[in-house]
Amino acid sequence: MRREQEFVDGLHSRIDALRAAAHVSMARELAPVGNGLQARVERDVRVAERSHVLAALDAVDGALCFGRIDLRDGTNHHIGRIGIREDDEDRTPVLIDWRAPVARPFYLATGHTPMDLRRRRHITTEGRTVTELHDEILDLDDPERTGHEDHTGDTVLLASLNAARTGRMGDIVRTIQAEQDRVIRAPQRGVLVVEGGPGTGKTAVALHRAAYLLYEYRELLAKRAVLIVGPNPAFLRYIGEVLPSLGETGVLLATMGELYPGVKATGTDTPRAAEVKGQAAMAEVLAAALGDRQALPDPVLAIEHERELLLLDAGLVRVARDRTREAKLPHNIAREHFEGRILNTLTDMYAERIGTDPYDGSNVLDASDITTIREELAANPEVWEAIDELWPRLTPQQFVADFLAEPTHLSEDDAAAIRRTAGPWTPADVPLLDEAAELLGEDDRAARAATEQERRVHIAYAQGVLDVSYASRTYEFDDRADEESEILAAHDIIDADRMAERHQEGDHRSAAERAAADRTWTFGHIIVDEAQELSPMAWRLLMRRSPTRSMTLVGDPAQSARQEGADLWEKCLAPYVEDRWERHHLAVNYRTPMEIMDVAAAVLRSEYPQFEPPRSVRSTGTRPWARHADRDDLGRSVAQACRRAAPAEGRLAVIAPRDLHPELAAHLPGVPVDGEPDLTHPVVLLDPRQAKGLEFDAVLVVEPSRYSTSDLYVALTRATQTLGIVHTRDLPKALASAL
Repeated sequence: MRREQEFVDGLHSRIDALRAAAHVSMARELAPVGNGLQARVERDVRVAERSHVLAALDAVDGALCFGRIDLRDGTNHHIGRIGIREDDEDRTPVLIDWRAPVARPFYLATGHTPMDLRRRRHITTEGRTVTELHDEILDLDDPERTGHEDHTGDTVLLASLNAARTGRMGDIVRTIQAEQDRVIRAPQRGVLVVEGGPGTGKTAVALHRAAYLLYEYRELLAKRAVLIVGPNPAFLRYIGEVLPSLGETGVLLATMGELYPGVKATGTDTPRAAEVKGQAAMAEVLAAALGDRQALPDPVLAIEHERELLLLDAGLVRVARDRTREAKLPHNIAREHFEGRILNTLTDMYAERIGTDPYDGSNVLDASDITTIREELAANPEVWEAIDELWPRLTPQQFVADFLAEPTHLSEDDAAAIRRTAGPWTPADVPLLDEAAELLGEDDRAARAATEQERRVHIAYAQGVLDVSYASRTYEFDDRADEESEILAAHDIIDADRMAERHQEGDHRSAAERAAADRTWTFGHIIVDEAQELSPMAWRLLMRRSPTRSMTLVGDPAQSARQEGADLWEKCLAPYVEDRWERHHLAVNYRTPMEIMDVAAAVLRSEYPQFEPPRSVRSTGTRPWARHADRDDLGRSVAQACRRAAPAEGRLAVIAPRDLHPELAAHLPGVPVDGEPDLTHPVVLLDPRQAKGLEFDAVLVVEPSRYSTSDLYVALTRATQTLGIVHTRDLPKALASAL
């Protein structure tokens, strides 16, 4: 214990020194650098680098070292959240990063396959103090004993599983199991599906896989970033500290409702509306609705030009529209072609009107006259009003809002389900906006013109600087040639174009920050949690963000509200990767005690008789219980149950239908109804969908007869210790039989 404490003290001294050096370097870099733009750019880059180092050092300060492996050849390695080296000539490793190949035996070695280990040691710390050691002897012939032997090898794992919850997910880097390690370290190639029931650690495995990939493929992923998609904001806050605790701070976490820059999807759809918006057919529906916006005159459009009335009828416009569509360009980009065709049509019409010789019918106008006419028509506001009516410029927000106000190309029932004339965007709208953005494209002619104008201004300024440099040139006497030689200056070695380019302001945001602001960003890797809930339209959005199809998908078909069945992944992935994907199944339930899992499994088997639940490794000896309450007294009954069920430490969740939340919250002091739930509060109120992916020490399920089978299964499997049920209606038959 003393030797390990001395080692841990040395590690933290090294971290403190690195942190102090980073602070000093940061302060030095933040000092004034004068007015030179290049100097400020270089300063900003260095500050960003130092900030990243400081963030990583601060995040891993707790439980920095958690293990040691002793090899048969007498060498040993300490394992930790990050790698640390001595500041010597050889950069000697002091602490091995858990992701390094040399650390892998810490997770995989067994008595049967010791991988050249004599001993594996688990080191438990509180702050910077070593509190426990647990040794596993893997070489049974080794006579040396330390008094810290763990004969089962499960003490550290069970202690972690039984620890009180804090409302924030912790990392599992100390207790990664062999089946989890194989998924975490799987190569980055194509789509990897991680499937497993409640409590199998799917989410933790996916997050540690993100950390591993960032370690193994740092150069690539640092440029392209990693995206982690979660089901709701509360879930993202719940997992938000895991990657920083592993030294990774440059990952973008987002919900599907946050994947369209500039849009905050705070609204809520009915289940029926969300279902309609998510259907794969919506891509064709939106394309057809956009085709309707490329209109024909009814019957004609009249344009007055130079006291002549030019008439655009449906036939003329149809020719221009059809030829424009043949280019198969996005709507806003294709508009430039449509403009040209309409201008050409009007030019021919006007030229024929004013240039035809009344005697022989020939046209007396030459090419320069035609060009002049076209330019004059292009300056006529009525022409642009007509073009705007026939082929309007559209933003995705404008187009989708118009479509939702009056849905077309849908059945009456589907149209009625999604019709909306006002209100905030919903998460199900975001894939529609993304699809619309693809269909519309962006007409960037104005932006390009502004950029070019700004570039010319910079070049002109740079040329002025060089002219001043040239006018101020100096000479010195050359003794060898007996003549004057000019001293090289800026104007001798650089031209105005290059000088202006070098002084452009750079973008020093991290890859994750730039990705969050860019709808067209393509990520190096995407991880999706609760992937079984994604709609076909959501899959289209995500696949656009990953043209290389480098993805880790985490989910459990048994928890799906979409009822896709056993071939869920095949249906979702076939349009994009056919059968070129791998599946890993996690079969061990580390979270849910056997007593609770038996009840939850019985509920799901009532609908899916072939269902096989994950195998629980823990038993608490406490069976789930149920209490009947009067409907008029439900809130008080739930409050009383909370007082009895609340753990001395940890968190309790009340999972109830959303419409009961105001009534229940009135009897639960400090528990809010509106907004995203605060998972760090001792008691939290959720509906079944919000509870997905979360875990609590104790759970109360209210009115289970109102849940779908999959939602009830989710609600019943959130507890790590105890489960209670409060109901006013009869319990579902399968649940009543299992209790």
